[in-house]
Amino acid sequence: MYDLDTFLTNLYVAVDDCITTLSPTPKKPGPPPALTISEVVTLNLFGQWAQFRSERDFYRWAQHHLRSYFPTLPDRSQFNRCARACLKQTQAFGLSFAQCDPGIYQAMDGCGVAVRNAQRRGHSWLDGYANVGKCTRLGWYFGCYLLDSVSPTGMITGYCLAAASTKDQRMAESFLFQRHQHPPQIPSVGEEYHGYYVLDKGFSGPHQHRQWEKSFDIGIVCAPQRGHGTPWPKPWRRWVASLREIVETVHGKLLNTFRLDRERPHDVSGLLSRLAAKVGLHNFCVSMNRQRNHHDLEFAELMEW
Repeated sequence: MYDLDTFLTNLYVAVDDCITTLSPTPKKPGPPPALTISEVVTLNLFGQWAQFRSERDFYRWAQHHLRSYFPTLPDRSQFNRCARACLKQTQAFGLSFAQCDPGIYQAMDGCGVAVRNAQRRGHSWLDGYANVGKCTRLGWYFGCYLLDSVSPTGMITGYCLAAASTKDQRMAESFLFQRHQHPPQIPSVGEEYHGYYVLDKGFSGPHQHRQWEKSFDIGIVCAPQRGHGTPWPKPWRRWVASLREIVETVHGKLLNTFRLDRERPHDVSGLLSRLAAKVGLHNFCVSMNRQRNHHDLEFAELMEW
């Protein structure tokens, strides 16, 4: 179990090492910022723990406990602007761990991210980006749909976000296409992968799967829905479910350990910044557990509060 000083120092060193490999950010006119990019990303990552009830709660705690580490800590509104401006650096840090662990297969699945009560009237802060959808965990909800790809060890190798009403097959096809093209505007999808993707029945579609395998040079493992071909034997379905279990575990970490289920963002840039920080903190914690020869996803005993 790491104490605050050790964990924060390791996090800052890892962030700084990653950012030095990226192309330098052009300087903007005006006075120099209160925090460096490495310091902003480190604070943004550390603030995602569920021990802090909200972003405001974390910053109140940081002002009392982290002044010795960050003596030039600015006002919270200024820090939020800096965190949103460092989105690409935060995304690059989180996915840098996944490049070393692509896995023999990757499990892909989605989960709902509520941003407000679905029964509330009036306009939402995220109108145009979020809408009403349905998932097995939340039922009907108003928010976004998170799709991610996870290695067998629990490392998040890529992710993307869309409105809650987006269909699984459409979202997966867009994700795979962006990975294949690898545009610099969407670094969150991660590196292209030419192995097997394990999917659940929500992504079933024999014709689409054959097209994906041909276009993206991948393999698809997915039990068919009723009417999509010959049903698989029960041992096969159990085997696929056991392979997919890791992505459900990772979703639980993001939603509960890193507070994704409690986020109520007012701006899409803030949501993307926090999501990138949660993914980065998750992958960093996996790497820290490997260093101390513990189970990859044992986060509860990673840090001493």
